[in-house]
Amino acid sequence: MPPRPYILIVNGRKVRQPVFVIGAPHSGADLLTRALKQTPGFHITVGQPSVLGVVVAFARAPSIQEGRGEAAATVLRDAFAQAWQVSAHACMTCQPDCQDATGRSAAGTCVDEREITRYGDATPALMYCAEALVDAFPDAKLVQIIRDGRAVVAAMLSDPEELAWFRRGVANVDSEFPNPFFGVETEDDRAAWPKLTAAGKCAMRWRGSVHKMARLRNSMSAEQLTTFRYEQLVAQPNAASKALAAFIEADVHRIEVPRRKETDSWRRLLSPAQLAEIENVAGQQLRRIGYGA
Repeated sequence: MPPRPYILIVNGRKVRQPVFVIGAPHSGADLLTRALKQTPGFHITVGQPSVLGVVVAFARAPSIQEGRGEAAATVLRDAFAQAWQVSAHACMTCQPDCQDATGRSAAGTCVDEREITRYGDATPALMYCAEALVDAFPDAKLVQIIRDGRAVVAAMLSDPEELAWFRRGVANVDSEFPNPFFGVETEDDRAAWPKLTAAGKCAMRWRGSVHKMARLRNSMSAEQLTTFRYEQLVAQPNAASKALAAFIEADVHRIEVPRRKETDSWRRLLSPAQLAEIENVAGQQLRRIGYGA
């Protein structure tokens, strides 16, 4: 007899069809997250400490999940059970982009507890425990977003928090191999890593995220996972809003794109040398998914 499905209750309500937003750094997940946070009935968190610690640990050391599917699922359920609790203190522990995505209620929280019908999360690096998320929440809806790797690299190079992952003693590409978080998948990747500049390492991280998303797309049904392109989202936010609404079966708030949002700013931000290194590391993947021009 198959095991009975686990039912998680938070704020007095059953967690049904939680929505998780995943993607590489600076791929546009914030635009989807903002729309979901402003959708009536949704409680979406980003970077709650209880979740962030688990997600980063799983991302940087995937070996701790191997052969421990149910244990990993239990850890994630416990983390979200804590993260989704509604209180003014909990809201203040979210990351700034989460706090800025919506206004505060009279109680100082980002959502009225009485109105919650759905839960979700968009914590960075969530994609690296996607399988465990589905084990934890079999009816989960995963929304992944992909962006031109050159634009991602340009944005990462201006983000001190992302660059901090490459510091000596932080990047664990030797002790943890393969390492999807850093995009180090082969012995050739591991040998090349020390010689790469920050641009090359960012490109390898992006390339690894593309491979990860492709594996997820091949292993999950269209009812459970969908993919958006950042460029299409920016160009046609209304169509993207409707597609997202249809996928998660909810009346999604319109995706709002900041004015003058550029999709090809990387052309002026990256030097010829950086572009050449990105091409060497991830050129094949760029062209394979339609970013060759």
